Amino acid sequence: MTLWQAVVLGLVQGLTEFLPVSSSGHLRVLEVVTGVHTPGVFVEVALHVATLGSVLVVYGARLWAIARGVLAGRPADLRTAGLLALATIPAGVIGVIFHRQVEAAASLVLVGTGFIVTGFMNWSTRRLAGSRTEPTVVTAVGIGFAQAVAAVFRGVSRSGSTVCAALWGGLAPVPAAEFSFLLAIPVIAGAALVESRHMVVGVAAVGAVPLAVGFLVAFASGIWSIRFLVTLLQRGRFYRFAPYNWAVGALTIAYGLWRA
Repeated sequence: MTLWQAVVLGLVQGLTEFLPVSSSGHLRVLEVVTGVHTPGVFVEVALHVATLGSVLVVYGARLWAIARGVLAGRPADLRTAGLLALATIPAGVIGVIFHRQVEAAASLVLVGTGFIVTGFMNWSTRRLAGSRTEPTVVTAVGIGFAQAVAAVFRGVSRSGSTVCAALWGGLAPVPAAEFSFLLAIPVIAGAALVESRHMVVGVAAVGAVPLAVGFLVAFASGIWSIRFLVTLLQRGRFYRFAPYNWAVGALTIAYGLWRA
């Protein structure tokens, strides 16, 4: 892996993992259009761990407070932990059952369609102004299924789906972002564990310096993208990602049809 490939992959992973634009879709388009792709599962795991670190930096204190509350038996923290566990189940089950099919369903037309769907989801939030600080059980299940849909269809953003579902369920912007990103922790960790089973490439084969650069770029850009998204949510501008998704989706479909 060259240094510039490491920077590109780190940026794409760090930014698109958390912004509502689909990391899996962007990585697929990047691979087809430029030929840049993750050179082995070892690098994929490293980049996932880097973005997991980004979430822990931003929300680590909140996660630790929930964990302490659960151990202390505090009802509010027990409820939050239960809602997160409930919302994690759909994507976990679907990910295990349909992992191979998801990897195979990577045509550019399907990916472009996913981008466009994500754009419409983003646009639908432009007049939402919820006030809840925590989801109801029904909303948590809805967020979980939204995350499951994103796990099945490349181009459909995980963060976009979960934040939109949270906003549709009446959550205020900041709690919606917090629940979405806390929910990302088991998902990203699970993806890293699944991929790690197939690791056959060592650091020496990839290159220690490019690997370290890619990791740091993904980590830093992940922190920035989380905070940037929360700021946009606070300002009620989440829907402004929609035109980007529509444009990328249309171009991806056009390129896919042209290549066919």
